[in-house]
Amino acid sequence: MKTESDPGLAFLAGGEAAAAQAEAPTNSPSLSVGELSRNIKRTLEGDFGHVRVRGEVSGAKRAASGHWYFRLKDDKAVIDAVCWRGSANRLNTPPEDGLEVIATGRVTTYEGRSVYQLVVEQLEPAGAGALLKLLEERRKKLGAEGLFDEDRKRALPYLPERIGVVTSPT
Repeated sequence: MKTESDPGLAFLAGGEAAAAQAEAPTNSPSLSVGELSRNIKRTLEGDFGHVRVRGEVSGAKRAASGHWYFRLKDDKAVIDAVCWRGSANRLNTPPEDGLEVIATGRVTTYEGRSVYQLVVEQLEPAGAGALLKLLEERRKKLGAEGLFDEDRKRALPYLPERIGVVTSPT
């Protein structure tokens, strides 16, 4: 059946472009779905070994296993993220819906379904609003423990006998 003579049939068959694609060289190697998925995994995980991603947390849920599952999003895209229990226990800032964060981790893929996600190892608040919120939460926690009560405060001596200096490499 010739499709050039009948424009309706050419449209159904995909037109001349589809015919040209169908006649592409057959000597190029074909991959199985699994091979293609493995190649994608190797490329993604190799090129994006360790990354820092800024985004807003949404859909944060802590599983009974202790893992955190959430999504990082911005105005253009969304990526699934997971924080395994070992890393989750070390987080200073747990994921919370609406919180703007910088997530440090690695991109991984699941070959069986050809999906990718960010495995988060660290989370830090991003932006001044997040830092102020964190500071206020700590102030409330310490206040609840009574650490800011007037009766706990001691007067400084006029001439101190000892002075301590606390430093950090960061």
